[in-house]
This record gives sequence, structure tokens and C-alpha cells, in this order.
Amino acid sequence: MEGDYIKINRWLRPLSFLYGLGVELRSQLFELNILKSRSFTTPVISVGNITVGGTGKTPHVEYLVRLLSNEAKVAVLSRGYKRKTHGYLLADKDSTMRDIGDEPYQMKLKFPNIEVAVDANRCEGIDHLINDEQTKDTDVIILDDAYQHRYVKPGINILLVDYHRLIIYDELLPSGRLREPIESKKRADIVIITKCPDSLNPIDYRVLTKAMKLYAYQSLFFTSLHYGAPYLLFGGDETRVPKKQNSDVLLLTGIASPEQMIDDVQPNVKSLKPLTFPDHHAFSPRDIEKINNAFAAMPQESRVILTTEKDAARLRNVSGLSEDVKQRLLVLPVEVKFMLDGEEIFNDKIKSYVRKNSRNSILVKRKDDDKPKNSNNPGHRTRTISFRDN
Repeated sequence: MEGDYIKINRWLRPLSFLYGLGVELRSQLFELNILKSRSFTTPVISVGNITVGGTGKTPHVEYLVRLLSNEAKVAVLSRGYKRKTHGYLLADKDSTMRDIGDEPYQMKLKFPNIEVAVDANRCEGIDHLINDEQTKDTDVIILDDAYQHRYVKPGINILLVDYHRLIIYDELLPSGRLREPIESKKRADIVIITKCPDSLNPIDYRVLTKAMKLYAYQSLFFTSLHYGAPYLLFGGDETRVPKKQNSDVLLLTGIASPEQMIDDVQPNVKSLKPLTFPDHHAFSPRDIEKINNAFAAMPQESRVILTTEKDAARLRNVSGLSEDVKQRLLVLPVEVKFMLDGEEIFNDKIKSYVRKNSRNSILVKRKDDDKPKNSNNPGHRTRTISFRDN
């Protein structure tokens, strides 16, 4: 059921009160325009949350990349969490995880034809993307995990909410997992309830829609996670890997909320043993030894090791994995699927915003083909149109 992964530490509520005062002060400084938010001439779409990790942010960013990359020049800008470099850095084919962080590294591996950049200062990062010679023809910038970065005023602000950890049942850090009060959802143009079970019925949707108490200008969507066919991280003969229903699985995760994946995988395999690490975990030699030993202790003929694409990015270049592990280390890709036939509506909202604000993309050219030659071209505006003005 919704909210079933939430745990409240009531004894920490006094600290949450103090934390809330600090968050409210910062919010008021932006509301009073003492701290400034910047808009940009290039379309900017922000994807983020108000909870600590685990809302399915990466697959939703990937969805936007797939949606737009064939028709526009897309750049993804991330903070580059836990990278060993500083300042602005544009990823290339030689960039390592240490250079740009695990999630941008995964993004660049998966979508080599888009621009992926990192900068803790998102405003400076955007300035580089739209002004530097190599990236100045960018049509749209997707901000990865930037809901709290209020120095940027995106054209579309997408807020992700985990179905299993609904913000309406949660509390501020540290008693709960909210980074901001639930009232901050008002900044979102689009709210997506993620990781929904396929079994949701129309009554559930109506109850959730009412409970979220969104404003008239906000759009609400529901998505679920769908897994693709597993593939061997280090290559090899996949016919030698046992079928999932006959396999004893060591599920290796270093993500914020592994519970959903455990629940999804367990019914489809013979047995499952979770081996969990913290989010963004850098695997040490001791960790690798632990992985090797855990895998060696499993039934030899039916054992496989399964991990996420995010963890695969960190495992790809580590040393010390046994040959047995490498031969049966499967990566489980995940994508999002919109529910209630919401995909077409969502896609149209995103494409319409980019079309109205971008000068170069195919989206603009397709629309302009149907216009008289002397008509006003929205692609040549001096500033972006707010999504709420569309």
C-alpha cells in the first residue's frame, strides 16, 4: 500500500523542528527576492524530489532523454555527487566515474550522443552549456536532482513522489526523510507519483489525487517501474546463465531504496539473498571480497548475481571480482511506464514547452513548416515562456 516504506523517528522531532526553521528561512529569502532565482533563454527542465533519495529520478531523466534526443540537442546537468573533481566539467568518452560521479557516468555510457555535464553551481553550469563553443547549440537542458537548487528557475519543474513513501505521510529530517515541508510542492509544475503497483484501480487514483491537494496549475501523473531483459555486465555466453525462475539470486544494490527492487524480483526467482550497500557507495577491496564470498557460498549451478545499472557503472572498472562473479553478473535495466494513458499527455506537455522556446530543434522546424513565412516564430524569443503560461 502507499506509504508502506515510511518510518518516523518520533524522538527526533525536536531536531526536525529546528531543521524546519532553517529551511523556512531559506525559502522566505527566495520568496522575498533577497536570494535571486535566474531564468534562462534555453529551455530548462528540472527533475527532483523533496525526500532523501529513492524516487526513481534516474529512469525519469532517462525517459526525458529518450523523448527529446531524436528531435532536439539535449544536455543533462548534474551536481556530480561524490566525484573527485571540482567546478564545471563536460563529460566525454574518456571521462571516468571519479571525474563526474556514478549517475552522470551511467548517463554518458547509456546515451553517448547527448551532452552530460556536472557542476554543483547549476547556474554556472547552464551558462557554460549555452555559451561554450562545444555546447552552445543545446536545445534543452535537463537538471538532474535540482528541486532544492532554487537559484535556477526552470521552465518546467517536475517533482517526483515515491508511492511507497508519500510525502503526505512523511516528516522533515531527521525524524522523517523530507528535505523540505510538503508545502514546497507548490513550486512543481508537474508531480509524478512513481513506483506505483500495476494493481492500482481507478478508486486508488482518485484517492491519491485528492490526498495530494495539488493546485489548479499543476498536473499529476502516475508511473510504474518496468524491468528489461538482464544482460551480462562483462559479456559472455548468456545461454549458460540459468533462467530466472530456476535461479538463486544474489541481489547486489547500492541505491537509496532497495526495498522496491527486492519486492519486485523475489516472486520471480527460486531464491533471493539481498546484499545491500549505501547509496552511491564506492566499492572497496573488502566489499569486493564480501561479494565474492557471498556468491561462492550459493548453489553453484543455479546462482546468478543481479545488480542495477547504477551499481553496474561503479562495478565496471573495479578490480578483484572473481571470474565466477564476472561470468554471471547480470544488470537489470529499468524504465518507467506512465499509467492511466498519461504518456501522450505528458509527452505533449514536454515537447510543447521545448518547441515554444527552442530555436534549433526539429520540434520547432516541424511546427514552423505549417506557418506562413511572415508569422512570429516562438523559437526566436529572447526568453523562455514559463510552462504555466503555455
